[in-house]
Amino acid sequence: MSELRWHPLLQEWVITATHRQERTYHPPPEYCPFCPTRPNSTPTEVPEPTYEIVVFENRFPSLWREPPTPAVAPTPFSPVQPAYGVCEVVLYTPDHHTTLAELPVERIEQLLYVWRDRYAELGARPEVQYVFIFENKGREIGVTLTHPHGQIYAYPFIPPKIERELEAMRRHYDSTGSNLLLEIARCEQAEGTRVVSQVGNWLAFVPFFARYPYEVYLVPLEPRRDLLDLTERELTALAHLLKDVLQRYDALWGFSLPYIMAQHPRPTDGAEHPYWQFHIEFYPPHRTRDKLKYLAGSESGAGVFINDTLPEETAAALRAAR
Repeated sequence: MSELRWHPLLQEWVITATHRQERTYHPPPEYCPFCPTRPNSTPTEVPEPTYEIVVFENRFPSLWREPPTPAVAPTPFSPVQPAYGVCEVVLYTPDHHTTLAELPVERIEQLLYVWRDRYAELGARPEVQYVFIFENKGREIGVTLTHPHGQIYAYPFIPPKIERELEAMRRHYDSTGSNLLLEIARCEQAEGTRVVSQVGNWLAFVPFFARYPYEVYLVPLEPRRDLLDLTERELTALAHLLKDVLQRYDALWGFSLPYIMAQHPRPTDGAEHPYWQFHIEFYPPHRTRDKLKYLAGSESGAGVFINDTLPEETAAALRAAR
């Protein structure tokens, strides 16, 4: 069962997807559903002996191309809608024991083209208003399948966080004629204290307003709204910067750092959104080598993040991590 239920107090959609309780949970070491199917072994999601990059629809999706009819009637305050959309899985490599940080930059660049293709195809669907490409890495994030992979959710609405960014960028553009996030990135570049790395016209920095201790933004230093706006040279630079940042994360404390990677392209709702700036956000859950940043009372109950570190110091630590 899967459906959309309206939250009348927060004015946003909640997806209920009870069938996801049955999804694969930490399978035994000898079986991985994302590895290639080996001769005389249990079939996996990939019926081939090897592969480069694979994309397939999630077997336990939150959103469906042909969703079931909602199981409940709406309340006077909460409409209910079918959960239209698409959920895909992206396998980065057949190697079960590696990570995105360890892949050659050529494979990361190839992955960028795959992401770009999926963004274009899913965003062209009439019911899809936002294509969200992301990766959850590490048990600390809740990952139950450790094979290197990411996901893509094609939503039938613009997610609330994107709505807030969209409104902030639009207001700034209307009042100044300028691109808000691009101006922020150029300011960070000029000031330098929170910069982690730069490759070509791509800048990686810990934002002044970071909510997570080792949060990092990757932002192009020219106006670019999505992956489709990027030139081949810019895609190559982004691949190098992604690898650089991920290697710094792993070098920070000497282990493969868990994180959430969230790409923020412009919505695919048919509007131009000339004020939007494509960017990638990273949220590692660690605040020290052996302590996690939990989303507790203030964060979860009030929506107010408390950062236990200074962005200037965490950026310096990432610059030094090689």
